[in-house]
Amino acid sequence: MSALKKIYASSIAIWLFLTTAGTQRSAAADDPPEAKQVDAIFADLTKPGSPGCALAVARNAKIIYEKGYGLANIEEDVAITPRSVFDIGSTSKQFTASSILLLEKQGKLSVNDDVRKYIPEFPDYGHKITILHLLNHTSGLRDYLALFELAGVNIDSVTTDEDAFAIITRQKSLNFDPGTEWLYSNSGFFLLSIIVKRVSGKSLPEFAAENIFSPLEMEATVYRDDHTRIVPNRALAYDPKEKGGGFSLDISYFEQTGDGAVHTSVEDLLKWDENFYSAKVGGPAFLAELQEPGKLNDGKSLDYAKGLFVHNYRGLPIVEHGGSWGGYRAQLLRFPGQHFSVVCLCNLANANPEKRAEKVADIFLASEMKQVKETAKDREGPAKKETVPVSADVLAQLAGDYSSDELFVTYTLAVENGKLFLTKIRNGLSGGFLQSTRHWELRPTGKDQFRADDEGITLAFSRREKGEVKGFVLGVGRSSGIPFERK
Repeated sequence: MSALKKIYASSIAIWLFLTTAGTQRSAAADDPPEAKQVDAIFADLTKPGSPGCALAVARNAKIIYEKGYGLANIEEDVAITPRSVFDIGSTSKQFTASSILLLEKQGKLSVNDDVRKYIPEFPDYGHKITILHLLNHTSGLRDYLALFELAGVNIDSVTTDEDAFAIITRQKSLNFDPGTEWLYSNSGFFLLSIIVKRVSGKSLPEFAAENIFSPLEMEATVYRDDHTRIVPNRALAYDPKEKGGGFSLDISYFEQTGDGAVHTSVEDLLKWDENFYSAKVGGPAFLAELQEPGKLNDGKSLDYAKGLFVHNYRGLPIVEHGGSWGGYRAQLLRFPGQHFSVVCLCNLANANPEKRAEKVADIFLASEMKQVKETAKDREGPAKKETVPVSADVLAQLAGDYSSDELFVTYTLAVENGKLFLTKIRNGLSGGFLQSTRHWELRPTGKDQFRADDEGITLAFSRREKGEVKGFVLGVGRSSGIPFERK
């Protein structure tokens, strides 16, 4: 390198150092007095080699504090910054709902339309299921992510729109009649992405980019609907290892959208958040409809709107939604009356951004919040059904293979050391049969009633008149009443 080039390179390096240092000093000088208290909330994530969170706090359309804690990439020792990009999981749902309402505003659909108007291959369950039912989680549809889990599909498997659509439309019954109950279901929001595509002629990622992200200059925000897609500044996601310390990578390869898949930064999410005041995208009527709480058939009001929870926190109205997918965790928390918001995006599965965001809000809005006293009942976990004794003969009767046409899967149950286990799942969801090993202990909780505690799965066996085991009905949280027959 020539002497002139060396001088030039050195000058540039010094200029970059001074510019960066000046920016850091300026940012520190502008930090609010609450900064140290906020940093303390994230102190556990600043240990060497730890994943962490990005945080941004906004008041009256301005970011008053933002910071990164921990690493975006452990292998490369890359720090998290407010510009790091995370998978926000179910926090994505508000963008799906917004796309549907924008299409309604354009006169291309109505939220009261029957879903089968746009998806004629959707099963007829004898009850009208509307787009509004999907938006408010009152459709009764079984959750397709739970169905995937039951079918032995791992989160690190590659799944597509076709896979999700196939397992949803194979279901022969609902969890409940539409509009009679509320139960969170990712199936509804996935189907909304199908409706967006069929009505607009554009995929949900394309429609949202054109109608939401671009107008709001959310330049870092994309849908990752291709597992090979490179997303600039993306933080990788991690799980803490149960033994030995350290972390393991936990990235999903699911490609379907609607219920999730948005990748964004805390800074971009605050641009979207501010739209709820500026109404730049959609206008006031659109935003009012987006945040209008749903209702059941009997008139009971819900604390869920369209992709958003609308309720109260310590005496103040809030609008919020969290997200969880792979090792990613997200929370967007807005206090409309205070024009105040907290965004916390994390790449560590046990980071709990919901609780951290609330603690941040507690600091800034302390004078406006009510004090809440924790009771003993608040500290209690859900009651656990007791284990009942079951004879070796009965367990032997239950062992064997059971199949479900709706999941396109076969379960193998086996007795080991006097206990019943689900040991194998064989599925054909992708055309060929895939076999995955499981080792779920099925704990007896009643006569012919069993539960896999770690998975939240229940099995209720049925018998013929002479006592032979006919099959069982399987249920798990968001997907219940799935019949299995003994082979």
